[in-house]
Amino acid sequence: MTRAFIFNQGTATELALDNAASRFGKCDLVWIHLDGREDRARAWLEAQKDIPDIARAALVAAETRPRSDAIGQGAITNLRGLGKTPEDDPDALTSVRIWTEPGRAVSVAMRTSQALEPVVANFLAGRISDPGDLLTDWAGRITDGLDPFVAALGDTLDDLEVKLEMGMRQQVSRIRADAISYRRFVAPQRIALDRLATAPCAWLSDDDRLHLREAADRFARMAEELEAVRERSAIVHEELTDLRAEHMDARALLVSVIALIFLPLTFVTGLFGMNFDYLPFREAHSGFMGVVWGSVALAVTLTAIFVRRHWLER
Repeated sequence: MTRAFIFNQGTATELALDNAASRFGKCDLVWIHLDGREDRARAWLEAQKDIPDIARAALVAAETRPRSDAIGQGAITNLRGLGKTPEDDPDALTSVRIWTEPGRAVSVAMRTSQALEPVVANFLAGRISDPGDLLTDWAGRITDGLDPFVAALGDTLDDLEVKLEMGMRQQVSRIRADAISYRRFVAPQRIALDRLATAPCAWLSDDDRLHLREAADRFARMAEELEAVRERSAIVHEELTDLRAEHMDARALLVSVIALIFLPLTFVTGLFGMNFDYLPFREAHSGFMGVVWGSVALAVTLTAIFVRRHWLER
C-alpha cells in the first residue's frame, strides 16, 4: 500500500501522495513509501525526473541485492528483511529500496516488510526528522526482526544435535536451506551498511553513522551465526547418514545370523526329506522327534555361539 508522510517543525503527518509530494522543499522531511506492485505508484516515480535515472531504475528493479551507493547529494540503498507475507514471495527476505536526499526519502517495496509499521509508528511519533534517521530506523528494525529468527535456527539445531534420531533428516535439511537463503542477503547487507556509514552525505549525522555501524555489526554477527548453522547442519546430516548406515548394518547382520542358524537346519531337513528307500531312523518310532530335537539343539548351540561372540548386539 502506498503511503506518504511529512515532518515539519516537530510534527509528523500522513497525507495523500500528491499532497505530501508537493511539500518537498517546504518542510523538514517528506517520506514517500510506494507499493511497487501498483501502476499508479510506478507512474508517479517515473514522473520524478529530479531523481537520478540510475536511482529510479534501482527503485523498481526486478532483482535486487543489498547495496548502498552515493549519487550526488543522495544515496540509493537496498535492504532485505522479513516480510509479512512470506507465502507469496519466492525470496527468503523481502527487499526495500530507499532513495534519500536532503529533505526527501522515497522507499519502494514489492512486498510488505515487517519493519514498515514500526518505522511508520516512529515517524508519526516525531522521532524521525531527517533522511539519516529514516535509514537508521529501517536498518535497526530489520535487524530487530532478523536477530531472533537467526538465533532460533541455531537453537533448533542445538536441540536436534542433542537428540540425533532417525527421521530428523528433513528438519536438518530445512534448517540448512534456510541458513543458506538468509546468509545470501545478510552478508552483503553488512557491507552495504558499512559503506553507507562512510558515504559523503551531509544529511548523515555522526549519530546516524554510529547507528549504521551498529546495525552492520549485528548483520556481521548474524552472517557468522548463519555460516556456523550451515556448517553444523551439514555435520549433523552426515552423522544422521552414518547412524542410518549403522542401523542398516545391524539389521543386515541380524538377518545374516538368522540365516546362518537356519542354514544347517535346512540342510538336515532337506537331507531327511529325500525319497530313498533307506534313510537313517526311517523305521524308528522316535526318528522324527529325534531329528526335531536334534535341530533344536543345533539351533540353540549356534545361537549361543553368536551371542558369546556378540554378533547379535546392535
